[in-house]
Amino acid sequence: MEQYKRILLKEFDSKQKVITELINLEAILNLPKGTELYLSDIHGEFEAFDYILRTCAGNLNEKINDCFGEKLSKEEKDKLTLLIAYPQEVLSDGFLYPLKDKSWYGEIIQNLLTLLAFVAAKYTRSKVRKALPPQYAYIIEELLYTDRNLPDSNIYFETIQNYLIDLGEASQFISALSTVIRQLIIDHLHIVGDIFDRGAAADKVMNELMAYHSVDIQWGNHDIIWMGAFFGSKECLLILLRIAARYGYLYDIERAYGLNLRPLVLFAEKTYSENAKFKPKLGKRSDDYSPEEILQLEKIHQALAIIQFKLENQLIKRRPEFNMSQHLTLDKIDYWEESVMIEEKKHFLANTCFQTINPQNPEELTDEEEEVVATLLDSFQHSIQLKNQISFLMNKGSMYKIYNNHLLFHGCIPLETSGDFQPLQINQIRYAGKELLDFFEYHIRESSKNPEIQNDFSTDLIWYCWNGKLSPLFGKDKMTTLERYFIEDKQTHVEKENPYFSYRNSANICKLILEEFGLFSEHSRIVNGHTPVKTLKGESPIRGEGMLFVIDGGLCEAYQKKTGIAGYSLLNNSYGFQIVTHQPFQNVQKMIEEALDLSSLKRVIEHVRERTLIKSTTIGQSLIEQQQELSVLLHEFYDY
Repeated sequence: MEQYKRILLKEFDSKQKVITELINLEAILNLPKGTELYLSDIHGEFEAFDYILRTCAGNLNEKINDCFGEKLSKEEKDKLTLLIAYPQEVLSDGFLYPLKDKSWYGEIIQNLLTLLAFVAAKYTRSKVRKALPPQYAYIIEELLYTDRNLPDSNIYFETIQNYLIDLGEASQFISALSTVIRQLIIDHLHIVGDIFDRGAAADKVMNELMAYHSVDIQWGNHDIIWMGAFFGSKECLLILLRIAARYGYLYDIERAYGLNLRPLVLFAEKTYSENAKFKPKLGKRSDDYSPEEILQLEKIHQALAIIQFKLENQLIKRRPEFNMSQHLTLDKIDYWEESVMIEEKKHFLANTCFQTINPQNPEELTDEEEEVVATLLDSFQHSIQLKNQISFLMNKGSMYKIYNNHLLFHGCIPLETSGDFQPLQINQIRYAGKELLDFFEYHIRESSKNPEIQNDFSTDLIWYCWNGKLSPLFGKDKMTTLERYFIEDKQTHVEKENPYFSYRNSANICKLILEEFGLFSEHSRIVNGHTPVKTLKGESPIRGEGMLFVIDGGLCEAYQKKTGIAGYSLLNNSYGFQIVTHQPFQNVQKMIEEALDLSSLKRVIEHVRERTLIKSTTIGQSLIEQQQELSVLLHEFYDY
């Protein structure tokens, strides 16, 4: 404590500095809170994700409308929205603005500065200054705070602006202003899980998140297998690679992360043959692949699946405490008859690819498979790009987040059919509710400390996070991957959801969960991802009488047939919550050429009578603590 006081004294070495900071903090505490954006289940769909960020989930168009009103036509406002969202693309294209002369640049810059002043109004000058790009900070401040109603000031403004244009800096300046505007519209971003898998560009999503000004992440089940793989879990690695082969982006992650797939490709080509069940699901990317490449992925897909099943069999036997012996399916297969007993019923197998399985020891890897796994793990763990991204996930991520008195988590809080918290028992100790999530987070962080150790309890537990019955990130009684590949009877494919997913429709259960995490305010809410909202079937993202929001609306193309939309996002500003419904993203060029309306369908969920101020937020509590510490400092050292 004394050391901390000495640090404070060094920073605030005069009474006046302390007083100034106290006044500054008091001013900040009484400003309206910034707008938060909640997104979940991005699943590698970079362009759609990037579109939501660039348009501020529809907030950009709304702010332009609020700022300019009738001063600009709807067409002008739509064009301005596109320009701010995609400045480089619009400026390099002659479609929206065919004539870009000095007069046009001057008018656009003035409009952007007007909008910047409008969105910056609820922030301190200090915060706005920190958001400005260093190369233009001085110029922007001079133009932003110049009173153009005064003749001399107006001349000063136009002189700076015209000289900027004459120097050929106008385009770069417009791009910089656009970035600042977007940053001030969305103050903070919450990612409620599942950045990876399904789509081909999770690496780009991660890079954008790492560059974002303010973000937190709640780990999803698809994030956790990437983390587990980097921390040494062979099982997690094979799962994520199998999914990549299944959805046709294996070569994309090979390029993005520098993975060595050559031993895998050679092994698969030599060992496996055509198998329609393992044909990759390419969606809109079908034309990007030749028949030879599709067949190659088919073979690789089989190789990865079989190795995964073998490794999982080994892990289940290694961890009897996981209570998963009923899932030792490889041991139950009659390899001569090609059948398996599941729940006392015989099922004949189809689409089999058991070339490398020894019926006497089905979980044993061949020498070639051992080599493939070792090579894959080594290149995965030594990817610099991946190392940086996983470090970011660890620094910014957690199993759950309490922020501004709201609870954020990806999957579920396991519940019994009675509605009580369902416990996981490990070594005679029971974990349930908040303790269960804390238990998993502890071991995830423990695993990260020793990535060279592959079979320790903490690393194996990450695999359990993916498919364990009592995993908060999974939320089902079992995962039927093997059954879906080899058994045609769809009854064996059923994965029963945890009672949580029906109970979350109950306000009482939502209240119980919130109180379990220490949240007793009537204004507290739960934000949940993981399960796509089937809008076509009449499902709503609002559950528990408005106490819980499910925001996985189908950003991923693979889910859009079920959802009928392209994702939900959630906004929370100083007035309350809004649900935003997004339509499938086409492409930037189409938006420019058709001047598409970038406004989004918004639904106001609640509207508070009094605006929420920073003093009532998580950040506000930290500022209040700083204020109290400075007050003590003032009275203890400067009161004389």
